[in-house]
Amino acid sequence: MTTENSELSQQPSPLLWSALDEFIQPQDIGFAIGTCSLGCILVAVNTSGICWLALGDSAGQLLDELQLRFPKAALVTDKPLLMAILAKVVAVVDCPTAPFDLPLAGAGTDFQKKVWQCLQTIPVGATRSYSEVAAQIGRPKAVRAVAGACAANPLAVLVPCHRVVGRDGSLSGYRWGVERKRLLLAREAGLE
Repeated sequence: MTTENSELSQQPSPLLWSALDEFIQPQDIGFAIGTCSLGCILVAVNTSGICWLALGDSAGQLLDELQLRFPKAALVTDKPLLMAILAKVVAVVDCPTAPFDLPLAGAGTDFQKKVWQCLQTIPVGATRSYSEVAAQIGRPKAVRAVAGACAANPLAVLVPCHRVVGRDGSLSGYRWGVERKRLLLAREAGLE
């Protein structure tokens, strides 16, 4: 069952988020595309918060993915406020300890949200195996389901699925590319 992601929400920057109401309606998705140290980045927002954050090799690719992900939404862009949100997200991507106070609103099943909440408890510079995450959420036999929830994560970096590795420490898959995962982990460990 897909539900609102209030469990992942953080306290929003009141002035920043309330200003979205001026041009984002409940059926709309606002978005901004830019670049960061990992390539192209797209942040998408709805009236509840950041609903999708993706990394890719080109702006066109990310825009195509956005349109596939939200086929019925009216897409809104070219607003200074969206660029301000993008700048805050890029700051966190490029410096994982940067302050971040925007709400997250990624949609998923209850199980996925439970996994994503668990991922948010993994400290910067640390990793967990899929089996450790499964055990931590009280579902020790759900290792493959945990991997599936990581793969379905709509909020790259903000919900740090890149911090989940194989039991032997190997860098198993990453939705936005294993090389990006390697770079993120190296940066967070202070090795880059």
